[in-house]
Amino acid sequence: MKAIEITQPGGPEVLKPVERPVPEPGPGEVLIKVTAAGVNRPDVFQRMGLYPAPEGASDIPGLEVSGRVAALGEGVTEFQEGEPVCALVTGGGYAEYCVAPVETCLYLPEGLDEVAAGGVPETFYTVWSNMFDRAELKQDETLLIHGGTSGIGTTAIQLAKSYNVTVITTVGSDEKAAFCRDELGADLAINYKTQDFVAETKAFTKDRGVDVVLDMIGGDYVARNIACMAEEGRHVSIAFLGGSKVSLDMGPVMRKRLVLTGSTLRARDNGFKGAIAGKLRVKVWPLIEQGMVTAVVDRTFPLDRAADAHAYLDEGKHRGKVILTL
Repeated sequence: MKAIEITQPGGPEVLKPVERPVPEPGPGEVLIKVTAAGVNRPDVFQRMGLYPAPEGASDIPGLEVSGRVAALGEGVTEFQEGEPVCALVTGGGYAEYCVAPVETCLYLPEGLDEVAAGGVPETFYTVWSNMFDRAELKQDETLLIHGGTSGIGTTAIQLAKSYNVTVITTVGSDEKAAFCRDELGADLAINYKTQDFVAETKAFTKDRGVDVVLDMIGGDYVARNIACMAEEGRHVSIAFLGGSKVSLDMGPVMRKRLVLTGSTLRARDNGFKGAIAGKLRVKVWPLIEQGMVTAVVDRTFPLDRAADAHAYLDEGKHRGKVILTL
């Protein structure tokens, strides 16, 4: 089969097409003939040598796929060969065939095509687990999301709005701000290059602050996030594009009784991921079928142009997911 290999740590050019054997599904696994694979920031970090695959994972990058069931491992009865599915995987997505644990495979909801579905699992699993499970975001609360036009951001905005949450987001241009407001429904979109998001958030909330922050920046953003949080607020870290080192004054955390938490998903066990899959099936798939939430696809690239897809993602101009197609 065709696959994409990281030949050495470096820029997009280190991604090279290669021939690999078709993997065989083991007990409790599904072999998927891949239609599409999402391109995500963890793939970029892995390419750069900053995010090694967990033990036992494929060295082929790619954390999410969609396609058709090609074969079933021992004990799998939930699916049949030929059925369309999408799946969260720990690696191996940039290939013609990919093995996935049955726990992380999901039927496609009606109205979601197979290409767009290739960009759903990683972002939807991550957003649900962190925004609703860890942060316990509730109806009528206020949420601050950084990176509103990223795959995570576009998913988080839509899911939050479907639960009647007031959404504030930060982006890097006025055009992206308009996209978040007009296309995704954000209540306030702040251009962080020309505006102070702390001041804008405080003004918008009349100094009350936000109940939840979904942060993928880290670094000096954490202290600024805390400055615009409401009492009993919850801060969830899911990445640290601005650095993992943080210097904090714990006074505001204690006075406002804040919760600071965070998580990574890739190395969690299949049981944990399967529990999230069950919630997506019950709580999110109906929203997709009703047209309230969708997978926002910015651009697609054929598999053998994975290097171009990474270069495009590195530019930071995308609005939604970048997807490899087969």
